[in-house]
Amino acid sequence: MTNNSTLLHPPTGSNEGLSGSVLVASLQDVYKRLGKVEALNGLSLNLFAGELLALLGPNGSGKTTTLSLLLGRRKPDKGTVRLYGLNPCLPLARQQIGSTPQDSLFPDTLKVTEVVNLVRAHFPSPLPTEEILQRFGLTSLENRQTGGLSGGQRRKLSLALAFAGNPRVVFLDEPTAGLDVEARHELWGVIRTYITSGGTVLLTTHYLEEVEALASRIAIIHRGRIINEGSVEAIKAHVGLKCLRLTTERQPELPGVVRSELKQGIYHLYTRDADASVRSLIQQNIDFSGLEVLPTSLEEAFLHMTGAVE
Repeated sequence: MTNNSTLLHPPTGSNEGLSGSVLVASLQDVYKRLGKVEALNGLSLNLFAGELLALLGPNGSGKTTTLSLLLGRRKPDKGTVRLYGLNPCLPLARQQIGSTPQDSLFPDTLKVTEVVNLVRAHFPSPLPTEEILQRFGLTSLENRQTGGLSGGQRRKLSLALAFAGNPRVVFLDEPTAGLDVEARHELWGVIRTYITSGGTVLLTTHYLEEVEALASRIAIIHRGRIINEGSVEAIKAHVGLKCLRLTTERQPELPGVVRSELKQGIYHLYTRDADASVRSLIQQNIDFSGLEVLPTSLEEAFLHMTGAVE
């Protein structure tokens, strides 16, 4: 994938009058059962124009089901789902969206260019074929059959198809799974350019580094419901923990510490009152070195909110 800020802009005039307060998509009090599993349990979520919303949750929390409803691939058992004010099952509602599912299957005998053109044909104002191939590093593969692509190359093609129609909003389900570090960072550049140009993205991912790099807002889903949402910093602050990192011979007993870890000889003490913990550390006359007081990481906040740690 190459860097070109002129590519992947929404269709001319398609975002006219849009701002961060314009509602692009919504789910209101949605329930969905898949067999015996209650995938969504009263979930409500809004997606606004010009933002990148990262939907985070453990495996089985309902992320992919949420995207399926917004894309019109499933219908809710109860509740309301809207895409630009329309039922997403209507073709008209889906004319200016793009998506990348977790798994993509292509006819093995079709060439890369043929697949791109097949998808482009379904949109009113698609990007030029050459442009999308260049942007996603597929130019050298344009005449190769998809059956001969590597896993990473197939993933790039899948991502290219999400943007091929020059959509107003893109839904990306684990988009960088299977990509190497360089390709992942190149995709981040594509997404940043798209957002800067007025596009909107709903993203699911297990790479929290990706969320910190891209997201303007996070929604955490757990057991089929949104349990918290806000900016990256707001999510971190909500947990109310800080991390004391220090080297010492034994773990000190400090007030406010709710959890501790020993990593490569360094203690990580998670505390609700960093000031009290540091004062106690000094008062106990404990030998230590390398003391750092750090904010909670997004990973720690996520784990606490979803109950993975106490």
